[in-house]
Amino acid sequence: MTYVTKGAVVVTGASTGIGAACALRLDQLGFQVFAGVRKNEDAQALQQKASPKLTPIFLDVTDTDSITASVEKVAIAVENSALIGLVNNAGIAVAAPLEFIPITEFRRQLEVNTTAQLAVTQAFLPLLRSAKGRIVNMGSISGRSTTPFLGAYSASKFALEALTDALRLELRPWGIWVAIIEPGAIATPIWQKSLAQADILQQNLPYSAHELYGRAMNTASKGAANLAQKGISPDQVAQAVVHALTAKRPKTRYLVGQDARIRAMLKFLPDRIVDEITAKAMNLQ
Repeated sequence: MTYVTKGAVVVTGASTGIGAACALRLDQLGFQVFAGVRKNEDAQALQQKASPKLTPIFLDVTDTDSITASVEKVAIAVENSALIGLVNNAGIAVAAPLEFIPITEFRRQLEVNTTAQLAVTQAFLPLLRSAKGRIVNMGSISGRSTTPFLGAYSASKFALEALTDALRLELRPWGIWVAIIEPGAIATPIWQKSLAQADILQQNLPYSAHELYGRAMNTASKGAANLAQKGISPDQVAQAVVHALTAKRPKTRYLVGQDARIRAMLKFLPDRIVDEITAKAMNLQ
């Protein structure tokens, strides 16, 4: 069987959820996909669902040596073709009141969701520049509109918005387009993992944290669990990623999901009104 390749794309954080959906969708469309994973079983699971073109690469976005090794592997593989896209999808969500979140956890949130995205982008840019490739960053509506107890996550996504805007202008002379995807609630394992990690983190918070924020944290946890079940499919996000990589005139930002569009519109209201709505909904009165 002959497989037609439309060009090579690197997708980070492709083990599950949005990253896996993007990798598989691009593979179905005929792209040569390099899917970043961290475990051998995740690599095997992807390969069972994909064509022989899809190549897992073991990539820890917070590890310089891992990034360098991945770039070298991709460079060898695309020697006679081109790297036409980088999808910076890897990310985590850390939930806790900012008053009590351990600074180590806050730093880890920024390291994975912001600093690592820039590190990966820097490493792959020479390959992208030679092909006038595109960069797609996986943001969040939380990069525009934050909610209580997700301040660290929102900070990382707000920062990613800024990086995207700066890169889009800085890389313009070489025809490298940069876009950001802003999903709302997605039915993806990141939120299941986040809820589990949040439970562990909150159990280790001092008594005063539970005394001050306990009721609101319980409301937030229930709301997050509900959104994780009712969120849109990762495939919808993958569709936006495909458009950003292939459209003749791609958007700079892609809002995905009804709740993302609603939260974006709320930003046009005065802050005090939005604060009142949010505080009432989350037992922060």
